[in-house]
Amino acid sequence: MPIVFGSSCGECFAIMSCDLSEAVINRSKNAGLRISHQGVNCMADYKPISRRPIAGAFRRTAEAATRLCVHWGIHPDAVSYFSILAALGGAFCFWRSHAAPWLLIIAPMFCYLRLWFNMLDGMVAIAADKVSGRGEIVNDLPDRISDIVIFVGVAHSGWMNPILGYWAAIFAVLTAYVGISGQAVGVQREFNGWMSKPWRMVALHVGAWTTLACWWWNDQSIRLQSLTIFDWTCIVVIAGCVQTIGTRLKRIMAALERRTK
Repeated sequence: MPIVFGSSCGECFAIMSCDLSEAVINRSKNAGLRISHQGVNCMADYKPISRRPIAGAFRRTAEAATRLCVHWGIHPDAVSYFSILAALGGAFCFWRSHAAPWLLIIAPMFCYLRLWFNMLDGMVAIAADKVSGRGEIVNDLPDRISDIVIFVGVAHSGWMNPILGYWAAIFAVLTAYVGISGQAVGVQREFNGWMSKPWRMVALHVGAWTTLACWWWNDQSIRLQSLTIFDWTCIVVIAGCVQTIGTRLKRIMAALERRTK
């Protein structure tokens, strides 16, 4: 009874020349393995453990791009890396915006483009049947890099105290880390809280355009109680991240407690 083992895209498989007994098939089905007339796939097709809830309207903006990526064979990992390029574009615009304030109009658009690419990579992976554990890492790591890059660009924009920008970057990464921790300990990944990734970008958008409006139409006055608008923006981001971290930790601990009962 020859057995051939091999691998394809991280999956191991076995092809057996003999017919599978009913008992083997039943045991394999109970274990969640894929059964076919050709043999047993010793690892079930990878399924994403958790997916970020995304508004349907926003998701629909990427449907055509998803089809094109699949048609052209663009790998979802490449789309993930494009999100870093978008973040670098946003960071550059923030960094140079004090010398050219009109860049504050463009910078938030790069932040949203970063979010769009981060959504697109998952949609392409699913549509092209390239979902994998490695893909989840490649999806998340560029996201953390993007958060840091964008807030560092804001910190050195000349519109604020750089220390607050760096603290916003630190708390953004901590917020994501806590959310992933739930998945790491075997319960759900958490996306709840006031200052999740999309809302951090929205906060920067509001801060950027408010700063520009005050610069152009309020005699270049961008301060409120000795702090600049971007200072207050990062304070809001930090406070929101603290609330988000607390919310996520509470939900993760509750899930762990339910699992042990």
